[in-house]
Amino acid sequence: MWDSESEVGGRDYGNGILSTSKPGVKTDGFEQRGQSWYVATDIPSDLLVQIGDISFHLHKYPLLSRSGKMNRVIYESREPEINKIALDDLPGGPEAFELAAKFCYGIAVDLTATNISGLRCAAEYLEMTEDLEEGNLIFKTEAFLSYVVLSSWRDSIVVLKSCETLSPWAENLQIVRRCSESIAWKACANPKGIRWQYTGKPHRSVSSPKWNEMKDSSPSRNTPVPPDWWFEDVSILRIDHFVRVITAIKVKGMRYELIGAAIMHYASKWLPGLIREGLGSGVDDGNNSSNSNGSSSSWKGGLHMIVAGTKEDLPAVQSKDQRMIVESLISIIPPQKDSVSCSFLLRLLRTANMLKVAPALVTELEKRVGMQFEQATLADLLIPSYSKNETMYDVDLVQRLLEHFLVQEQSEGSSPSRQSFSDTKMYDGAQRGTSPNAKMRVARLVDSYLTEVSRDRNLSLTKFQVLAEALPESARTCDDGLYRAVDSYLKVIYFSKLCSFSWEICTVFISY
Repeated sequence: MWDSESEVGGRDYGNGILSTSKPGVKTDGFEQRGQSWYVATDIPSDLLVQIGDISFHLHKYPLLSRSGKMNRVIYESREPEINKIALDDLPGGPEAFELAAKFCYGIAVDLTATNISGLRCAAEYLEMTEDLEEGNLIFKTEAFLSYVVLSSWRDSIVVLKSCETLSPWAENLQIVRRCSESIAWKACANPKGIRWQYTGKPHRSVSSPKWNEMKDSSPSRNTPVPPDWWFEDVSILRIDHFVRVITAIKVKGMRYELIGAAIMHYASKWLPGLIREGLGSGVDDGNNSSNSNGSSSSWKGGLHMIVAGTKEDLPAVQSKDQRMIVESLISIIPPQKDSVSCSFLLRLLRTANMLKVAPALVTELEKRVGMQFEQATLADLLIPSYSKNETMYDVDLVQRLLEHFLVQEQSEGSSPSRQSFSDTKMYDGAQRGTSPNAKMRVARLVDSYLTEVSRDRNLSLTKFQVLAEALPESARTCDDGLYRAVDSYLKVIYFSKLCSFSWEICTVFISY
């Protein structure tokens, strides 16, 4: 196992200090005046590099000796004495260029997980290759990435997070792929062998603790590490990078239920409405065994890695991005039954309908709910209808979920031998959850749902009848729940018609 707090010692390129032994212009460093950077030297600058609103007053020789890009721009220019260059498309922006320029001048540069990805991309953009000078910036930043960053859990997370603003450079340079695989390898490590730093307790402060403050606060090696120790850290990643990490973790064979729990944890961070919204009318049918917060209830160790902050540290998710998050989460949910809770699937389904997610993904999600429909609660099913002039709740959706459940029941009951040994092992008893009692639980759930939605005057008799008759007679050992639903529906219909008749009488009297 890698120990991230002792990984960087003893390496020429791993001590965090980067410099070149051939400074072209002797200088004591850079100094900033307002929006401009100047080289502290007696030699007047002969080149102005503009990056956005920031300008750098530099000298041509140090840059030309190490940057193929600068060579081409200057020597291929139609102006014989070019003295100004704009590099607005440089990845990493002014911050990365400042470090690259300092390297060209022989000034020591402090490499960190925060600046390495931007500097690596800037070095590629500036073409700082070995053809110009041995030990140029591309070589040294690659060495730091390979031998320092990728050997550290903390640094891999930080670098992958910093790649969000470096597309497509970070992708093309394989920084995203390498960091994702590094994180996946460590997430799949045996918790007994983990030595990298974590807090040992849930975060309670508003801001995440500083790295150097936590070096001596990690638990001893005898403290058990929970399987969900990595959830909090990967949840700070942008959705596309989170998908890359989860995909790599799947390839490495992590248990599907742990992957599902990580997905639920991520959703609780980036889709807070999935958790915060009220679940319908709040009616409970007494079968609410799901975790109400939508995250994993199987692992409650709560030891969070110190790279991650709290919800306040995460950017507010714009509504236009929520659809992409929902679609991405649906696509990476493990196919095995019970990899995530039915309650989570239903909340995700409600959000998907509200955001008008791609129909194919919604259908796939509905089928997933059908696989675990017996675990649903009445509150989960009270999904609002987003169509105008329709019922208050989406009765058609529940009808489809029930049909998926019955199809699943029938297919499992008719062809149990089709499952291979590996599939049986993979499901690990989850399939046995579809016992004869499953239909009875669903029948009670449907009767409670019918009782609740029967109070809606817009509910047609046809929809009520189709839903009531969807289950076979054998599913109900007692018809009391169905009778209550019918009685409630008849009362609403009678009251509605009585009010309509009374209004007609009043209208007649008024006309006289």
